[in-house]
Amino acid sequence: MLARVYVTLKPGVLDPAGKAVEGSLHALGFGQVSGVRLGKYIELQLPDGSGPEARAQVEEMCRKLLANTVVENFRVEIG
Repeated sequence: MLARVYVTLKPGVLDPAGKAVEGSLHALGFGQVSGVRLGKYIELQLPDGSGPEARAQVEEMCRKLLANTVVENFRVEIG
């Protein structure tokens, strides 16, 4: 079973890396781009099993290690 985790900064949290990418895109001629925000994408291979149980485990992993829940949100997809 594959779990996909998307970690993004919460709204209102400054994203200096996103600003740097946005500036570089502008320098490359993509001036129409705005509001660039960077995040993380994580894949976890889990043993086949119950979807709700696997989701609960991955969400616990996110809260304990994969995401800084003070400044980041996370979304889990199991499939």
